[in-house]
Amino acid sequence: QVQLVESGGGLVQAGGSLRLSCAASRNYRMGWFRRPPEKEREFVATISSNGGNTNYADSVKGRFTISRDNAKNTVYLQMNSLKPEDTAVYYCAASSRRYSNTGYTSLIEYDYWGQGTQVTVSS
Repeated sequence: QVQLVESGGGLVQAGGSLRLSCAASRNYRMGWFRRPPEKEREFVATISSNGGNTNYADSVKGRFTISRDNAKNTVYLQMNSLKPEDTAVYYCAASSRRYSNTGYTSLIEYDYWGQGTQVTVSS
């Protein structure tokens, strides 16, 4: 069983930055998802186990950066130029799958989930 714990959420003004952290396992591909108010959970970003491959949702490309420090067993999501529409509960997730035909953007490809951390962007 893999336990994931997110931290770093909070309230920030539009245009500001936040960095989310997730205590994770170095053996898994990791992803960040978010659930905006009254919407379904959606893909944000993913990173391979060695950090060499990343993928982003179009809505966050150029603003968010996913990274990992396997020595610290931690995955990060640096969020810059935040917008009110980025307001959501953010979840980190771990995938043990070796292959994906979706670029690891689908929720069903992830085996373990954190409890989520709230990010609120005020206008």
